Amino acid sequence: MTNAYQPRSRDELAARVAQDIHNGDYVNLGIGMPTTVANHLPEGIELVLHSENGILGMGAAPEAGAEDYDLVNAGKQPVTLLPGGSYFHHADSFAMMRGGHLDICVLGAFQVSAKGDLANWSTGEAGAIPAVGGAMDLAIGAKQTWVMMSLLTRQGQSKLVPECTYPLTGIECVKRVYTDLATFACSPEGLHVIDTVPGLSHSELERLVGMPLLAAD
Repeated sequence: MTNAYQPRSRDELAARVAQDIHNGDYVNLGIGMPTTVANHLPEGIELVLHSENGILGMGAAPEAGAEDYDLVNAGKQPVTLLPGGSYFHHADSFAMMRGGHLDICVLGAFQVSAKGDLANWSTGEAGAIPAVGGAMDLAIGAKQTWVMMSLLTRQGQSKLVPECTYPLTGIECVKRVYTDLATFACSPEGLHVIDTVPGLSHSELERLVGMPLLAAD
């Protein structure tokens, strides 16, 4: 039996996240999947992308052959710098993050709880290398924290959980979760479903997540 729905590709998911970013926002894109959002921003929108290693005014990925490895994001991927952009000391970048100057940060996650707790720096597995980086600073310092991730692990377990079992990055900090199957809003009342991929029913989504889900407001 095949599913009646198709997950969003990484590019489709990045475009879905980009759709909700507002004109004039200052946005940090975390390491990994969130960096792809820079390549899918709607035409005509004016915003400032921030990278925690010390960039404001970051652009999309460069074309093949035009990479400058002295200009990279926090994940060491080559990026471009838009007119008026700048780069600066790491400490200044963290002052921006901690000082509430970012409107949105988009992070990856291992787990997100229904009320918005975030776990994205360690699974506690033997031999795994914990890597918190600036995630704690971003999760608490940004005005809104969004998560971009696949809904299920490779073993088919939901990354959205009633309570996180991995070490926490931040408590009740996540406002939205963008996944390959659906978009959610976190709240003290539980998870609200904002949208789903075509063909995915509410009941099937609840089965995949393993807990009751609320309709969008």
